[in-house]
Amino acid sequence: MAGHGAPTLEPTPAGEVRVAVIAASWHQQVMTGLLDGAVRGCQSFGVEPVVVRVPGSFELPVAAARLARSGGFDALVALGVVIRGGTPHFDYVCQAATEGLTRVSVDHAVPVGFGVLTCDTEQQALDRAGLPDSTEDKGYEAATAAIATAVELARALVRD
Repeated sequence: MAGHGAPTLEPTPAGEVRVAVIAASWHQQVMTGLLDGAVRGCQSFGVEPVVVRVPGSFELPVAAARLARSGGFDALVALGVVIRGGTPHFDYVCQAATEGLTRVSVDHAVPVGFGVLTCDTEQQALDRAGLPDSTEDKGYEAATAAIATAVELARALVRD
C-alpha cells in the first residue's frame, strides 16, 4: 500500500500561516477531489487558503515561484495529475513539475506540499484523489504536510 508508513499529523491551530493552493485543471474529477482535500487540510489547521488555478501540471512551478517570490505565503500546495500515455510526454511533465517545485521550495525557503499525482492509469489517480471511493487523499496530505512544515519552521526560528 502506497500510504504505508506515512506520518500522522495532528492539525493544531496554525495562527497566521498564509497558504496558497495551486491546482492544475486537467482531469477535472481527480482535481476536484485533490482540491477539496487540500482545502479541508488547510481548514483543519484553521487556515483559509488562496486558490490559484493553472492549466496543467507543467504550469505549477511558475505559479509557485511567483507566489513564493511575492512573500505573501508561508506555505504552498501544488496539485496536479499526470497520467501515463504512449509518448514520453509523461516523463517530461513529471520531471519538470517535480524539479520545478523542488527548486521553488529550496530557492525561496517556502514549504511546498507536493500533491502531483503521477499515475499509470486514471483509476490509480481516482484511488488517490480523496473522492468518496478513494483509498487515499493526497490533496489533504500535501496541504497538511506543507502547513505542518511551515509551523515547525516558524517555531524553530522563534527559538533562535
